[in-house]
Amino acid sequence: MPVSPGLFVDERADRVHVRLHRPETRNAIDQETVTALHAVCAALEEHPRILVVSGSDGVFASGADIARLLERRRDDALAGINSGLFVRVARLPMPVIAAIDGWALGGGAELAYAADFRIASTTARLGNPETSLGIIPAAGALWRLRDLVGEPLAKELVLAGRVLNAQEALTAGLVTSVHEPDELSAAADALADRIAANDPLATRLAKEVFHAAADAHPRADDEAQALLFESPAKFERMTAFLERKGKR
Repeated sequence: MPVSPGLFVDERADRVHVRLHRPETRNAIDQETVTALHAVCAALEEHPRILVVSGSDGVFASGADIARLLERRRDDALAGINSGLFVRVARLPMPVIAAIDGWALGGGAELAYAADFRIASTTARLGNPETSLGIIPAAGALWRLRDLVGEPLAKELVLAGRVLNAQEALTAGLVTSVHEPDELSAAADALADRIAANDPLATRLAKEVFHAAADAHPRADDEAQALLFESPAKFERMTAFLERKGKR
C-alpha cells in the first residue's frame, strides 16, 4: 500500500501495523499523514485485517501540525480533514488497536478514540487542549469521548484541559491495559492474536452490528446471525468444539 515518509507500515497476513514517524513534529498529523492513512484504510477495506496504530520515539501523536493548522481557514474546517479520516478508521471492517506510548494529544488522542481498543504504556498521556489554541476538538472528541468515559470526565478533558496519565486512563476505562514501554508492541500483538484466533467473518459482523443505530436492533443482530448460521466456519468451528469435548 502506498504510504508517506511519515508512516512505517508492516503488513502481515492477518494484521497491519502502522507506526507514525514524524519525530521532528512529535508525530503531528499533517495532510501527508492523513492522505497516507486514507490509503491504509482503502487497502484494509479491500482486504480486511486487524489494524494496529502506534507512534514512535516515545510519542503516539502530539496532535495536528500547528504550523499548518494555523494556515487553515473556514473551508478547511468544513472539509472535515481529520474527522473524515477518523470516521473511516472507526468503520474499518476489522478491529483497530491503538497502542499509545507517551503523548496522545488533540488529533492524536482523537485518532486513538476512533480505535476499538486502546492500550497504553506507563508513559501515556491523553488529552484535548484545543480550546487553549482557540479551536475545538472537532475530529471526534466531542462525541466519542463522552461515550468512552462519561460526560463529566469528558468535559473536564475538553473544557478544562485535563490530561490523563496511563493509570487515570485505565481507571476511566479509556484504555484497557497498561504496559511498560518496551512491552507495548508485544501487548498489541497479543491482543491482535486473540482477535485473529476468532472467525474473521463473525468478528467483522459483530463489530458492524455493535455500531449499528439503536433502532436497527434486534433486526441487524438477527440478520447477521442468519448469515453466520449458514457459514462453513460455523460448522467447522462448532464441530471441532464438540469433538474436543468428546460429544461427537
